[in-house]
Amino acid sequence: MTALKQYQRLESPGVWRPDAEAQRRNVVVTFGEASLVLTDRAENPLTHWSLPALIRQNPGEEPAVYIPGPDATESLEIEDRTMIEAIETIRKAVSRSRPRPGRLRMILSASGGLAIAAIVLLVLPGVLVRHTSNVVPDLVRAEIGAQLLDRISRVSGTACETPAGQRALSRLSRRLFTGDTTDLVVLPAGVATTAHLPGDILLINRALAEDFEGPEALAGFLLAEDTRRHSKDPLKRLLQQAGTMAAFRLLTTGRLPKETLDSYAETLLTQPSEDVSDDTLLSRFETAGLSTRAYAYALDVSGETTLALIEADPVREGADDLLVSDADWVRIQSICGE
Repeated sequence: MTALKQYQRLESPGVWRPDAEAQRRNVVVTFGEASLVLTDRAENPLTHWSLPALIRQNPGEEPAVYIPGPDATESLEIEDRTMIEAIETIRKAVSRSRPRPGRLRMILSASGGLAIAAIVLLVLPGVLVRHTSNVVPDLVRAEIGAQLLDRISRVSGTACETPAGQRALSRLSRRLFTGDTTDLVVLPAGVATTAHLPGDILLINRALAEDFEGPEALAGFLLAEDTRRHSKDPLKRLLQQAGTMAAFRLLTTGRLPKETLDSYAETLLTQPSEDVSDDTLLSRFETAGLSTRAYAYALDVSGETTLALIEADPVREGADDLLVSDADWVRIQSICGE
């Protein structure tokens, strides 16, 4: 059995006791080829335990305590839930795959092998992607977002920037995303309307500023995009496309391969935006104190396909708060120049 062949190794800290009388030691536990490998902080191997022989002494309790066999005097404590989940998944699969007496022995053995294969191929990659997206710090997310923006800019053109325009965009961002630090980036081309990147970056096609008399339509597109980014972690979405090895590399090195970033940048530029339900949009616009009418007519100038947003407008036109000053709106409209 190859436990984690597809994505090399999963690691966590642990506490190892060589025998009942020995002093406990902090170790690094590596989920390797059909075994748990225990090393010290200097990466010197201490011992390795067979995964099929592992016994958990305190099922359902944490930290989990394992021993390498029925008569073993060694023990290992693990608190990392991802590592525990991986070990328990394999242990259960191994238990199901062990031969049983009777005429069904061969059938059960084959079924157990298929169960292990399914777990390795389907369950554990999902665990790794979920764990990685949960633990990556904000600084790394921001770096990934900046790297993706750099690749997108090679196709869309350099992001439009003027000092006055950036200040106006910051004021619009604070108005729409209270308590957030979302960066608004205007691109001359590339994205159809809006898109989002890890690191709280929203991309805007310049037409959303230049083709409308007021900021309401642009604000509506930004609220819709904000709803999409909060419906699913942008980094998790990237890792699910990139695959297990990319997730493992990010977890261990804090970086993603160049090919992964290039591929995801292309996806952002070519795939259409996901639909957001009318009820979700109406709630989001109401929270922001923004009428849905300008956004609805920007989507469909006739209003036929967006009639639900128009008729159920939670903030009637003219009753919403000022988004930005007229001067700021002019600065945003002219941020890309001529």
